[in-house]
Amino acid sequence: MRSDIGRLLSKIAGDAHVSGVISPYVGAHQIAPDGHIAYATVLFDERSFQLPTTSIDRVISTAEAARSATLAVQLGGQPIEQVEPPKTGPATGVGIIAAIIILLLTFGTVVAAGLPLLTALLALGTSLGVIELLTHVLDVVNFTPELAAMIGLGVGIDYALFVVTRYRSGLDAGLEPDEAIVTAMDTSGRAVLFAGVTVVIAMLGQLLVGVAFLRGPAVGSSLTVLLTMLAAITLLPAVLSKLGRGIDRLDPFHLRHRQSKGGGFWERWAAFVQRRPIVCAAASLAVLLVLASPILSLRLGATDAGTDATSTTTYQAYQLESKGFGPGSTGPIETVTKTPKPHDTAVAAILSAAFARQKDVAAVTPATYSPNGGIAVINVVPKTTPRAKATSTLLNTLRNDVIPALEKRTGAVVYVGGTTALFADFSSYMASKLPLFIGAVVLISALLLLVVFRSVFIALKAIVMNLLSVGAAFGVVVAVFQWGWLGSIVGISATSPIASFLPVMVFAIVFGLSMDYEVFLMSRMQEEWERTGDAAHAMRHGLAATGRVITAAAAIMVCVFASFVLGDSLTIKLFGVGLAAAVFLDAFLIRAILVPAIMALMGPRAWWLPRGLDRALPRLNVDPRGAEIATEGV
Repeated sequence: MRSDIGRLLSKIAGDAHVSGVISPYVGAHQIAPDGHIAYATVLFDERSFQLPTTSIDRVISTAEAARSATLAVQLGGQPIEQVEPPKTGPATGVGIIAAIIILLLTFGTVVAAGLPLLTALLALGTSLGVIELLTHVLDVVNFTPELAAMIGLGVGIDYALFVVTRYRSGLDAGLEPDEAIVTAMDTSGRAVLFAGVTVVIAMLGQLLVGVAFLRGPAVGSSLTVLLTMLAAITLLPAVLSKLGRGIDRLDPFHLRHRQSKGGGFWERWAAFVQRRPIVCAAASLAVLLVLASPILSLRLGATDAGTDATSTTTYQAYQLESKGFGPGSTGPIETVTKTPKPHDTAVAAILSAAFARQKDVAAVTPATYSPNGGIAVINVVPKTTPRAKATSTLLNTLRNDVIPALEKRTGAVVYVGGTTALFADFSSYMASKLPLFIGAVVLISALLLLVVFRSVFIALKAIVMNLLSVGAAFGVVVAVFQWGWLGSIVGISATSPIASFLPVMVFAIVFGLSMDYEVFLMSRMQEEWERTGDAAHAMRHGLAATGRVITAAAAIMVCVFASFVLGDSLTIKLFGVGLAAAVFLDAFLIRAILVPAIMALMGPRAWWLPRGLDRALPRLNVDPRGAEIATEGV
């Protein structure tokens, strides 16, 4: 067995980018007490994200080829995770099938249902190609294509859905196809443009955080939204001009005929909300606050390979190491000490003894020294996994209490490193930047809304509603991934803290997507307010005209996002659950109940704007032609 392992490590050491291999037979404490589990360390000459993929693949292939009935070989570490991309499984297919069903039920005909899907897929294909090119000039994390596909498919279908709905409304009102296209683009097309720009701004706001890790997902997702928006306002109207009235072809189930006889539910619902605005507002707000309450327990931190899919080699390697050396061995806390004199064994002994006395410390490795003896490295192995709260507590105790006292006592300078400390520092940095990021996105969005809707209350109300949506979505994420509720349904192998970068990314995406439905709903209310000056009528008509299409669009997006839970990646599952929950709550609770109820309570006061501010603000009307045609749709 030893000879087999030796040959394997010799082959790996011969790779062009491998600078060294530490064998378990020469390294300290690399063989488990039972003698059945050992690990070797492969050192590369570049940082993991700078390594050629081919070099990592060669190491993996060499290791896998050495497997036998008596030798199990698994691989872990950042380079391996980097080239083992997350598998989305049937997620995209399931999302598309769900979208087709909802589109058929919404439009009734195959041609009308197929247009939004076709537009979204073409735009998504283009964006994924651009992201592939982007990898040559920008570091792009491995989940970026999956995230872009999730967002692009949902947003692309939604944008096209709003335009097609307004086009068909024009045809139903007796307009000629060309005029119906002009009306659709001058109303819903403008709303799509404004909503898309808002989403792009929110996503690019991640660049303000100053973390290189976020640049790839931010730029990739922004490009995807931009291309889907452009497809909805350029490619889609061109196709509509060729189809004309043929958009209602192929109605095998006679759904279109049945739809023409219905359409009264949202009118009745709007009247119900208007009669009981306090009850509706209080009930919906209570549900949102309850769902958001788990956010008080939010714990940012690092996930580890123990949360990977059980079929991956990184998960298997993690389990073997945990079994052989204890859970904390997968993420030891590394202390680097500058000693008062070279090879100062007395100081190292004092440090090691102090570390070993701490609660939740499983082991302390012997000190290793730099060639000149001035630097000593001591690893502290926790009893718990890197993602455990006890490990974070131990890290804070060492940094804040133990080490400062030891430095005063010995005169040494001690630094704390390792992956556990790295992720803790990253979490602190992200938390410090979060107020700046949220403030910038909220301020820019509020100014845009103020310009478009010319109402102080509506701009402020939109910001509060969007923050409620984000808070409730994060509450659901904490309950599922941190507390483990419904964990078996979602398919997570272990609970974990929420990845440090997730709040920034989810906030940007959810805030932008929430703005979509806000724009489509409020632009229709604004249209009727400017036409009639009747706030009650504007609220009723706005909800009745947009309720069906907004909830249909949201149902599509929820299905697309939720389908990505079927994949292997914990990160993508987090995004899928968070975004699906946010869109569902935003469309079915906030836009369909809470916002109309608040607008009913405010009445004409909701549209107030100081005269001085009215003169100072530029005029940008999202829906200038909407008053010419009062039909159902957006």
